[in-house]
Amino acid sequence: MDKEKVLAKITDVGIVAVVRAENADQAKKITDACIEGGVAAVEMTFTVPRAHEVIEEIAKTYNPDDIILGAGTVMDSETARTAILSGAQYIVSPYLNIETVKLCNRYRVPCMPGAMTIKEVVEGMEAGADIIKIFPGEVFGPKIIKAIKGPIPYAKMMPTGGVDINNVAEWIKAGAVAVGAGSALTAGAKTGDYASITNIGREFIKRIKEARGK
Repeated sequence: MDKEKVLAKITDVGIVAVVRAENADQAKKITDACIEGGVAAVEMTFTVPRAHEVIEEIAKTYNPDDIILGAGTVMDSETARTAILSGAQYIVSPYLNIETVKLCNRYRVPCMPGAMTIKEVVEGMEAGADIIKIFPGEVFGPKIIKAIKGPIPYAKMMPTGGVDINNVAEWIKAGAVAVGAGSALTAGAKTGDYASITNIGREFIKRIKEARGK
């Protein structure tokens, strides 16, 4: 799928599921639940051992039209390349690594490095990042998006960390183009309650649409 289409799907729906699956089977069940709930994308994090194998298995199983598959907690360009070769369609990092952004741009893969200050946001944009991941979001809350949007209204930002169904509308109204949701969305996987992921995903999307006035 083209870079522009990947970005459009993520921003149109407005939510990325941050997944820390223990294995490929659990990752598939979480992905199935996300698809049923209408969640646009899943981000498989490299905090999980052999995450590239999970990504590869998910990439073989699902059509990009059903779910956009990405890799998260990507700390360097070497990991980014491994993720891309395994099937990741976008790369998310907790901080700005210039070489990672350059590699993603080389292969036209969306890149979302982390930032928490205006300086970091601008540096990410100058480096060629497509969306800036505001992380950890819970440190300042939605007001940081609004504050950054003041001097930089064209910045595209996606908060991760501390986003849940109770505050997602605030993040969207503050100017976030999408949100990343981790345990607030996927916690049910720990107990095998995948239906809760579907239901919470639907509620996220409902509140995002309402916040956007749709």
